[in-house]
Amino acid sequence: MSTEAFERWIEQLKSAPGWYWVIKRLAGNDTLATAANQAGPYLPKAVIFSLFPTVNDPMATNPDAMLVAVVDSHTLPERDIRVVWYNTRTRNECRITRWGGSGSPVLDPDSTGSILVMAFFKEDTGDARHCRVWLCNQDEEEILEGYIGEVEPGLPQFLDSDFRSVVPDRTTPERASCWLTPQTLPPAWANRFPTAMEIVDFSVSLRRLRDSPVDKRLLARRDCEYQMFRSVEEMLILPRVLQGFSGIEEFIEFSNSVNNRRKSRAGRSFELHLVKIFDEEGVPHSHGEVSEGAKRPDFLFPSANLYRDGGSPVWMLAAKTTCKDRWRQILNEADRIPIKYLATLQEGVSINQYQEMRDAGVRLVVPTPLHERFPKAVRSELINLQTFLGMVKAG
Repeated sequence: MSTEAFERWIEQLKSAPGWYWVIKRLAGNDTLATAANQAGPYLPKAVIFSLFPTVNDPMATNPDAMLVAVVDSHTLPERDIRVVWYNTRTRNECRITRWGGSGSPVLDPDSTGSILVMAFFKEDTGDARHCRVWLCNQDEEEILEGYIGEVEPGLPQFLDSDFRSVVPDRTTPERASCWLTPQTLPPAWANRFPTAMEIVDFSVSLRRLRDSPVDKRLLARRDCEYQMFRSVEEMLILPRVLQGFSGIEEFIEFSNSVNNRRKSRAGRSFELHLVKIFDEEGVPHSHGEVSEGAKRPDFLFPSANLYRDGGSPVWMLAAKTTCKDRWRQILNEADRIPIKYLATLQEGVSINQYQEMRDAGVRLVVPTPLHERFPKAVRSELINLQTFLGMVKAG
């Protein structure tokens, strides 16, 4: 199906009132990649309770709701799906299940890492009644992220029909403390958008965690920085949107600047968080320096100079928030290093995807808390950040 069909699908639903959007990258425990018993997209409780008020019933055991869904991207027939809040003593999560088992593209292990777009039709009261679904290919992901910025692993977006955030993602005390208000906004940011480095620095000041393992430190800081970015965006960008625009060109220019900032922030901030940790752990490195020709790996250890001088051992690390369709970009970034290490925040890959990476000489560096989102057959080969730094230090 062409990308034009996806664009028409988005515009058709955006032009009609009553549609709410949930957009997320599928994790391994959303699909069947981890062979989970209850496969289906996990969504934050705040999002589910907003779309399905009847599910918010703590007195019931595993309260649920049914609705009709159709996967338009694959022209599949309608089916009844189940929204459920697992609220037993050992579980506290919301999922959407009954997609049709292994034959469903939503549950296909190879869909892990892909963007799933779910549009829910909901009137002012009651539960959402219909769900239209699009599972994006790589080209469609680029189109979607042109609308809303990068869709990051573990950070689903809940938007109204105009693609504006509906429920701020600050449902825990940790996230709430990173969501800035006019009272906690640094004065220097009041009239200009802070740089990526400024936001990373501020998030690190709130989440020093120097006694914590580097994997936990990275994820906590990354999450804090994302909340901070979105809160600053709400304070500085929303008032301009509400003012309105004098014409289409002015609106498009402004919209592009917002989305470009979102897209550039995602990868850039991940690298900057890693730089902070490398410095804290005393790991010599070069960041974004030339290996040969015009090639610039994200990181070379212990230095780009040693690499260019032909010294060894030298290690290469790429940093990509998602790796499903982007891992091939790193293969030629340092010609003399046969094994490329790739740090990622993607929540799982299929066994097929992993084997393809491994055959090409790519090894995944994944924070420990995310390992459970990968297939069991893959987990033993994943390297956490702490282990990778130990390897680099040992030479």
